[in-house]
Amino acid sequence: MDSELSTSSQSKPVVAGGYRELLIIAIPMVLSSGTQSLMHVFDRVFLTWYDPEAMAAALPAGILFWSCLSLPFGIIMYTNAFVAQYYGARQPQREAASVWQATHLALGCGLLLMFPALWSRQIFAAIGHEAGVSVLEAEYFSWLSLGSVPALLTVALSCFFSGRGQTNVVLFVNVASVLVDLVLDYAMIFGWGPIPRLGIVGAAVSTNIGNLFSVLLYLLLLWRSDASGQSQFWRNSRLDGPLMRDLLKFGGPSGVQMLIDVAGFTVFMMILGWIGTVELAATNIAFNLNTLAFIPVHGVGVAVSTLVGQRIGEGRPELAATSVHKGFVLAGGIMLAWGAVYLFAPQWLIAPYAYRTQDANFGEVRATVVVLLRFVALYSFFDAMAIVFGSAVRAAGDTVFSMIVTCVCAWGLLVMPTYWTWYSYQGHADRSSLLFWSWVWCSVYVMTLGFVFLVRFLGGRWKTMSVITPTNPVVPALDPTTVS
Repeated sequence: MDSELSTSSQSKPVVAGGYRELLIIAIPMVLSSGTQSLMHVFDRVFLTWYDPEAMAAALPAGILFWSCLSLPFGIIMYTNAFVAQYYGARQPQREAASVWQATHLALGCGLLLMFPALWSRQIFAAIGHEAGVSVLEAEYFSWLSLGSVPALLTVALSCFFSGRGQTNVVLFVNVASVLVDLVLDYAMIFGWGPIPRLGIVGAAVSTNIGNLFSVLLYLLLLWRSDASGQSQFWRNSRLDGPLMRDLLKFGGPSGVQMLIDVAGFTVFMMILGWIGTVELAATNIAFNLNTLAFIPVHGVGVAVSTLVGQRIGEGRPELAATSVHKGFVLAGGIMLAWGAVYLFAPQWLIAPYAYRTQDANFGEVRATVVVLLRFVALYSFFDAMAIVFGSAVRAAGDTVFSMIVTCVCAWGLLVMPTYWTWYSYQGHADRSSLLFWSWVWCSVYVMTLGFVFLVRFLGGRWKTMSVITPTNPVVPALDPTTVS
């Protein structure tokens, strides 16, 4: 079939299922995800410079916000699979209609998710962290909640491009929005010119502005694309009941899975906050540094999801399996490289956090982070397994299994064992021991997920699945091994 990849102008054909095809889609997503990862790191570094308590508050509040956002976020993100399969089936107007259903969902859910900001202080007071941290958590959470609409709209609109393999567009938008966010992040946290010193509130507001900027860029690009494309994007804006039901049917379990996963880590972080502020801050930094590996590999997962969706739409699942295997080689290589950095050069990664900090306890935080990064290095490769093979089976429509497995593992291997450890040994074990065993359970959780999704992928049931019902027959390519 004819390709609409960004390299369509190149004369050399792209072998379907080969590394070049994977990299054309994956590299922009890896770079795009990497820019987001760096933004998270800079955000936490700035907060560490500003106030150690703000740093300790940012992750629990941020992850609670993502717990609230995760259900609609996961459903909307699944639009990528619909666009990819309709793209493979040569139904461009259905691609546009799918994105519009996600857009309607983003607007409705985003408005509803603004309401928890009204009760943010009560929520974090009930959680029971130290008083100074609790107030900052409430402020950060409430301002992030007010930005729910652009956060969800960005995801919905990006799926039109990522599902079609035009990931260079997603890269362009992400880099532009991250640059805006980065400048505003520093200016709003510390104050600059007419901008007042807002601290942790400034970090949240700059994130919201960055997301709004992304939405405006996507709308501009979609307007330009519609002028010359076949999708008739703006003419397919109506609410489509059957298509919305399909999106909720397949995307719903994906959203629930994300909710369960994020909620599990939210509770995990809250429990660590009961151990102590030093342990919470160290975990915050360790997870923040973990994003340097996780987010680029998540980009590979999106690329794998796109290729699997397109091949399912074309009716060529065996070729999809080839792309998945190559995607795992790429993702595993990224994780192994970062694992080596976590093990052998942790001080280089921690150095930016130590710069300009006035925290007298940061030496203890630094030493704790070094230990925690060893856990990150241990489970990172298995995280790549969970991301790639999980993305593959979900892209085909195997979302219910993914939801059930994540629920069982998140609460059975992460939350409950961590709570039991804290409840049983508080007062009888030192804080470092409680933190150590909490991270043991975290590692067991990630490693188990990796193996389960590998086994599910190898079972092959996903090859018989599809989230769409083609209305027109797919015309096979003249050469089934290439994309011209």
